[in-house]
Amino acid sequence: MVYYSLRIHFEKYRDYIVMGETKREDIKVGLRVSIIMKADQRFGKSTEGIVKDILTKSPAHLHGIKVRLVSGQVGRVKEIIN
Repeated sequence: MVYYSLRIHFEKYRDYIVMGETKREDIKVGLRVSIIMKADQRFGKSTEGIVKDILTKSPAHLHGIKVRLVSGQVGRVKEIIN
């Protein structure tokens, strides 16, 4: 029963996760991005920087792909800056 309810939950949000803006394949080392750090989530304050490492291993994440910037700050990608 638990498996069945988890499967329904996953299927309900699968398209949202895959179709979201935060796919790992879109994030590359060296890109300029805007991130939201854990401490700033409450306020929605974003930080800009260049990606040094991609920390999320899954192909997509509901809250954003977690990265480490060259400056050492860690957060989830809000948007890619051109």
